Amino acid sequence: MSRPRLLAVDVRGALNLVGALTKYLSLTTLLPAAVAIGYGEPPWPFLFAGAIAGGVGLGLERSTRGRSRLGSREGFLVVSLTWLVAAALGALPFLLSGEPQLDRPLDAYFEAMSGFTTTGASVLTNVEEISRSLLLWRQFTQWLGGIGIIVLALAVLPRLRVGGRQLLESEMPGPEIESLSTRIADTARRVWWLYLGLTMALVAILAGLGLSGVDDEMTLYEAVAHALTTLPTGGFGTRLTSLEEFSAAAQWTIALFMLLAGANFALMYQAFVRRRPHVFGRDEEFRLYLGLLALGSVVIGVQLLADGIATGEAGVRHAVFQAVSIMTTTGFASTDFATWPVLASMTLVGLMFVGGSAGSTSGAVKVVRHLLLGKILRRELDQTVHPEVVLPVRLNRRVVDERTLRAVMSFILLYIGIFVIGAALLAMDAARTGLELSVLDAVAAAATTLGNVGPGFGIAGPYGSFEPFSDFSTFVMIGLMWVGRLEVIPIVVLASRHYWRTV
Repeated sequence: MSRPRLLAVDVRGALNLVGALTKYLSLTTLLPAAVAIGYGEPPWPFLFAGAIAGGVGLGLERSTRGRSRLGSREGFLVVSLTWLVAAALGALPFLLSGEPQLDRPLDAYFEAMSGFTTTGASVLTNVEEISRSLLLWRQFTQWLGGIGIIVLALAVLPRLRVGGRQLLESEMPGPEIESLSTRIADTARRVWWLYLGLTMALVAILAGLGLSGVDDEMTLYEAVAHALTTLPTGGFGTRLTSLEEFSAAAQWTIALFMLLAGANFALMYQAFVRRRPHVFGRDEEFRLYLGLLALGSVVIGVQLLADGIATGEAGVRHAVFQAVSIMTTTGFASTDFATWPVLASMTLVGLMFVGGSAGSTSGAVKVVRHLLLGKILRRELDQTVHPEVVLPVRLNRRVVDERTLRAVMSFILLYIGIFVIGAALLAMDAARTGLELSVLDAVAAAATTLGNVGPGFGIAGPYGSFEPFSDFSTFVMIGLMWVGRLEVIPIVVLASRHYWRTV
């Protein structure tokens, strides 16, 4: 008698873990419920959403109990499903609140996916009409997504020690993340505390600006709301004009913290907690990260000053702020950059593809991949001239294995391919529905959602909205946000026949 053939991936075990994660994630709705009570707003949309998510998670966990194996295969499935489920939980309070701008399930899911993937794209046309508690929930989804769901789970669920490293590597962006400790739970906990500490520091500074009279618009609520979306490089704001109404001091402060959020958290842990600031100067990726930010700021600043769009300190501030905001994939705006000249606009689109450092909360391709791609191209040119020479690629004086280099090239090719397909679908659908969408607008919309940046140009600019897009385009952009946040590879792996083969 032949043995029954089993799937190579333990779907039951993966679903059991997704159920456990959903159960714990449902508790996060208690924060906006408390805020709602404090502001005299109805808390029941959050409490009902939490109860529904908790019930579903608990039911899924109990119905899939049993012996399970959790390895890298299951890790891909768990991470991918968790983001889909998290977005569904995020959408529930929007729908239950009866908010007219988010009463359609697809729009609510878009907003929640944008939150948990820290994209910052929005279908809202008037964010200032949203209640305080619902607005804070919108901000909070980005904070959870930034370092997020998986790292939090690693810290509270001991059983994730089995297969946990694969989950962290799937969640933490970048081709290779140097571990902060040998135990994955310790690594997650240390990154979590650093993330929390930076968030609290930003809240304190912004609130101080408000209390001191430097920025009358920066209340404690505004300080908390913007800190919750700065550290995860999310970019959801509380005003129609993003950060334009806030003081120059507040904009410079947020720019600094966006820069930090776009850096490698493992590197920051070494520098700030272990008091080894020299690691910044020794890291090749960090040096290139600062160099590209400086280059983008100079190119934009020169055009703004030359064309008289902004002068003096304001010109420098807008150039630096927008370069940092777009490259770190945060998406805040200090002014309406959609009206800037072509060179500045194209520079911002280019920065959408760069991204921050590996191990940061930012999206897009990541600086380290660009760095390694440049080293690969240089090696190919050198070996063309000297075919007999063996030239290993090194990063921070350490040899990078060929498997990692192939993964980098594969990622970039897949990323570009998905971007092209996404832009083409958006352009064709706009032509079908009669939506006025230029080539640059379509390119920016695809780049900003796939790179988890947030705002684009035209109707989807920093002061605009993604609401005019059709349901099909909205669905495409939800997919782009999901694929981009999970760094493409896990989704492509799930779509392959070999992943599901029987054994």
